[in-house]
Order: sequence, then C-alpha cells, then structure tokens
Amino acid sequence: MQLAFYVQGPLRWEDVDLQAAVLRVSQTLTRDGGKVSVGPPKTKNSRRTVGLTDGAVEALRGHLTRQLEEMERVGSLYRPGGLVFANELGGIVNPSNLRNRSLKALLKRAGLPPIRFHDLRHSCATLLLSRNVNPKIVSEMLGHSSIAITLDTYSHVLPNMQESAVRALEEALK
Repeated sequence: MQLAFYVQGPLRWEDVDLQAAVLRVSQTLTRDGGKVSVGPPKTKNSRRTVGLTDGAVEALRGHLTRQLEEMERVGSLYRPGGLVFANELGGIVNPSNLRNRSLKALLKRAGLPPIRFHDLRHSCATLLLSRNVNPKIVSEMLGHSSIAITLDTYSHVLPNMQESAVRALEEALK
C-alpha cells in the first residue's frame, strides 16, 4: 500500500531501482469513457523520482518473485509488458477492479475500514506533514505542480505543527 502514495499510473520495472530504493513516476493511467489508456503525467512536476521505504523495497522484491513464478505458470499466454502491477496475463489492471475488488478485500483482511484508493495518498501526506517533513518535500513526492496545492490541501495538519514550531523557536532563543 505504500506505493499508492507515489504511483497513479502503470509502473514498469524499468522505473524501479530496488538497489537505490527509488522509483520514477513517468506515466499516468486515464479513463476516457470506458477506455483505459496510458499517457504522460499532467504536469512536469508529476514526472518525478521518489524514495522507497525499506518495507516497500522488500514488498516489491517479494512481488517480483511471485510475478516471475506466475509468468512461468501461465507460459505463452502471459503478455510481458514489464508492468510491476499487472493482471493475470500481464496487462494493465483495470482501475475499477483494483478499487472495488482488490483494495476492499485487502482492507477487510487487515481489519481496516473501507477507504478509497486515493485516501492512501492522503494518509501518507498527512503522516509526513504531521511528522514535520518539509511541505516542499511532501509536495515533490506527491507530484503537485506547486507547494501551494499541498499546503491548501493539507492545511488541516498545519495547526498542530504550530505548537512544535513555537517550542522550537523558544528553544532556539535560549
């Protein structure tokens, strides 16, 4: 689930560097009518490189192992497209299936309440801001076109940060 923070499109293995613990966001998935297509990100800031947690790297390594086993099992029916998250035959996962089938089942199995897929992104941003991560860094990780969007969207987190800012100023002036 940690990757939901970063990825809004079809992530390819060529965009993942497990050694360096980073991934490059270079595509988005859009739906026009009933058709799903791959295209460039909305803004230049949407194209970005972001770091991965140790947990995300481990999860991706395990996922790659399972994916290679699945490819072997399916054989010539598998359409290798290099997707990190692919359907059973190697194609793009239908976003509706991801939201309505996979995510709901995962949340239920984990004993968590139902949430929207995009809420994972909001949760990560809120957690980072509440831990005093610089809003500019959070904005870059999210791929927002400006820090103003991040600050406007997550301003509810900032009042809690004021208290720690006052304490830090007091400490600095001692």
